[in-house]
Amino acid sequence: MARDSQLIEMIAPVVESMGFIFWGLEYTPQGKQSILRIYIDHADGINVDHCASVSRQVSSVLDVEDPISQVYNLEVSSPGMDRPIFTMEQFVSLAGNIIDVRLRMAFDGRRNFKGRLVGVEQEDIVVHVDDNEYLLPIELIDKAHVVPQFKD
Repeated sequence: MARDSQLIEMIAPVVESMGFIFWGLEYTPQGKQSILRIYIDHADGINVDHCASVSRQVSSVLDVEDPISQVYNLEVSSPGMDRPIFTMEQFVSLAGNIIDVRLRMAFDGRRNFKGRLVGVEQEDIVVHVDDNEYLLPIELIDKAHVVPQFKD
Protein backbone atom coordinates (compact mmCIF):
# COMPACT_ATOMS: atom_id res chain seq x y z
CA MET A 1 0.00 0.00 0.00
CA ALA A 2 2.86 2.40 0.74
CA ARG A 3 4.30 1.79 -2.72
CA ASP A 4 0.89 2.38 -4.31
CA SER A 5 0.55 5.67 -2.43
CA GLN A 6 4.02 6.73 -3.54
CA LEU A 7 3.23 5.84 -7.15
CA ILE A 8 -0.11 7.67 -7.05
CA GLU A 9 1.54 10.82 -5.65
CA MET A 10 4.08 10.67 -8.47
CA ILE A 11 1.81 9.71 -11.39
CA ALA A 12 -1.56 11.41 -10.73
CA PRO A 13 -0.26 14.98 -11.18
CA VAL A 14 1.37 14.04 -14.50
CA VAL A 15 -1.85 12.49 -15.82
CA GLU A 16 -3.99 15.37 -14.61
CA SER A 17 -1.63 18.01 -16.03
CA MET A 18 -2.23 16.42 -19.43
CA GLY A 19 -5.98 17.00 -19.10
CA PHE A 20 -6.97 13.46 -18.16
CA ILE A 21 -8.61 12.02 -15.06
CA PHE A 22 -6.32 9.76 -13.06
CA TRP A 23 -8.71 6.88 -12.30
CA GLY A 24 -6.27 4.65 -10.42
CA LEU A 25 -3.42 2.19 -10.69
CA GLU A 26 -2.57 -1.41 -10.00
CA TYR A 27 0.94 -2.64 -9.37
CA THR A 28 1.36 -6.40 -9.62
CA PRO A 29 4.87 -7.53 -8.65
CA GLN A 30 5.67 -10.84 -10.36
CA GLY A 31 9.41 -10.86 -10.93
CA LYS A 32 10.19 -10.16 -14.61
CA GLN A 33 6.46 -10.17 -15.38
CA SER A 34 5.60 -7.28 -13.01
CA ILE A 35 2.98 -4.85 -14.30
CA LEU A 36 2.23 -1.25 -13.44
CA ARG A 37 -1.22 -0.55 -14.92
CA ILE A 38 -2.48 3.04 -14.93
CA TYR A 39 -6.11 3.86 -15.66
CA ILE A 40 -6.97 7.21 -17.22
CA ASP A 41 -10.31 8.69 -18.18
CA HIS A 42 -11.73 11.73 -19.96
CA ALA A 43 -15.23 13.10 -20.51
CA ASP A 44 -14.77 12.57 -24.28
CA GLY A 45 -13.40 9.04 -23.87
CA ILE A 46 -9.93 7.56 -24.23
CA ASN A 47 -8.19 6.34 -27.36
CA VAL A 48 -4.89 4.62 -28.02
CA ASP A 49 -3.11 7.91 -28.78
CA HIS A 50 -4.10 9.24 -25.36
CA CYS A 51 -2.72 6.10 -23.71
CA ALA A 52 0.54 6.32 -25.69
CA SER A 53 1.00 9.99 -24.81
CA VAL A 54 0.40 9.39 -21.09
CA SER A 55 2.65 6.34 -21.20
CA ARG A 56 5.57 8.40 -22.60
CA GLN A 57 5.15 11.15 -20.00
CA VAL A 58 4.73 8.80 -17.04
CA SER A 59 7.61 6.62 -18.24
CA SER A 60 9.91 9.66 -18.25
CA VAL A 61 8.96 10.51 -14.67
CA LEU A 62 9.39 6.91 -13.54
CA ASP A 63 12.80 6.71 -15.21
CA VAL A 64 13.99 9.76 -13.25
CA GLU A 65 12.36 8.92 -9.90
CA ASP A 66 12.95 5.12 -10.17
CA PRO A 67 10.35 4.05 -7.55
CA ILE A 68 10.32 0.42 -8.76
CA SER A 69 13.70 -1.26 -8.66
CA GLN A 70 12.84 -4.42 -10.60
CA VAL A 71 11.86 -4.82 -14.25
CA TYR A 72 8.18 -4.12 -14.99
CA ASN A 73 5.83 -3.42 -17.87
CA LEU A 74 3.97 -0.11 -17.91
CA GLU A 75 0.41 -0.24 -19.25
CA VAL A 76 -1.90 2.74 -19.66
CA SER A 77 -5.57 2.02 -20.23
CA SER A 78 -9.09 3.34 -20.03
CA PRO A 79 -10.97 1.93 -17.02
CA GLY A 80 -13.53 0.58 -19.51
CA MET A 81 -17.11 -0.46 -18.85
CA ASP A 82 -16.06 -2.91 -16.13
CA ARG A 83 -14.00 -0.23 -14.47
CA PRO A 84 -12.15 -1.04 -11.29
CA ILE A 85 -13.13 1.03 -8.27
CA PHE A 86 -10.31 2.44 -6.16
CA THR A 87 -11.61 5.31 -4.02
CA MET A 88 -14.54 6.21 -1.81
CA GLU A 89 -15.38 9.06 -4.23
CA GLN A 90 -15.62 6.53 -7.07
CA PHE A 91 -17.97 4.36 -5.02
CA VAL A 92 -20.16 7.43 -4.39
CA SER A 93 -20.24 8.36 -8.09
CA LEU A 94 -21.05 4.79 -9.15
CA ALA A 95 -24.03 4.28 -6.81
CA GLY A 96 -26.84 2.42 -8.58
CA ASN A 97 -24.49 0.22 -10.60
CA ILE A 98 -24.03 -3.52 -10.18
CA ILE A 99 -20.59 -4.16 -8.72
CA ASP A 100 -18.45 -7.16 -7.89
CA VAL A 101 -16.44 -6.89 -4.66
CA ARG A 102 -13.75 -9.21 -3.31
CA LEU A 103 -12.66 -8.73 0.29
CA ARG A 104 -9.24 -9.43 1.79
CA MET A 105 -10.87 -11.51 4.52
CA ALA A 106 -14.30 -12.96 5.11
CA PHE A 107 -17.07 -10.64 6.25
CA ASP A 108 -20.35 -12.14 7.39
CA GLY A 109 -19.01 -15.54 6.30
CA ARG A 110 -18.04 -14.63 2.72
CA ARG A 111 -15.43 -12.77 0.69
CA ASN A 112 -17.25 -12.17 -2.61
CA PHE A 113 -20.27 -9.92 -3.07
CA LYS A 114 -22.04 -9.10 -6.32
CA GLY A 115 -24.99 -6.73 -6.22
CA ARG A 116 -26.28 -3.19 -6.60
CA LEU A 117 -24.14 -0.49 -5.02
CA VAL A 118 -26.65 1.43 -2.91
CA GLY A 119 -24.20 4.05 -1.69
CA VAL A 120 -21.70 4.91 0.99
CA GLU A 121 -22.15 5.28 4.75
CA GLN A 122 -19.14 6.74 6.55
CA GLU A 123 -16.29 4.27 5.80
CA ASP A 124 -18.51 1.48 4.45
CA ILE A 125 -20.06 0.79 1.09
CA VAL A 126 -23.65 -0.46 1.01
CA VAL A 127 -24.30 -3.31 -1.42
CA HIS A 128 -27.70 -4.91 -2.02
CA VAL A 129 -27.16 -8.63 -2.73
CA ASP A 130 -30.19 -10.86 -3.30
CA ASP A 131 -32.57 -9.65 -0.57
CA ASN A 132 -29.90 -8.43 1.85
CA GLU A 133 -27.99 -5.20 2.31
CA TYR A 134 -24.36 -5.44 3.39
CA LEU A 135 -22.23 -2.68 4.85
CA LEU A 136 -18.74 -3.57 3.69
CA PRO A 137 -15.82 -1.75 5.31
CA ILE A 138 -13.72 -0.06 2.62
CA GLU A 139 -10.50 -1.14 4.35
CA LEU A 140 -11.44 -4.81 3.77
CA ILE A 141 -11.91 -4.40 0.00
CA ASP A 142 -9.24 -6.13 -2.05
CA LYS A 143 -10.78 -5.45 -5.47
CA ALA A 144 -14.01 -3.99 -6.75
CA HIS A 145 -15.28 -3.32 -10.24
CA VAL A 146 -18.43 -2.39 -12.10
CA VAL A 147 -20.34 -5.24 -13.77
CA PRO A 148 -21.50 -3.95 -17.20
CA GLN A 149 -25.23 -4.26 -17.84
CA PHE A 150 -26.48 -4.70 -21.39
CA LYS A 151 -30.06 -4.26 -22.50
CA ASP A 152 -31.63 -6.71 -24.94
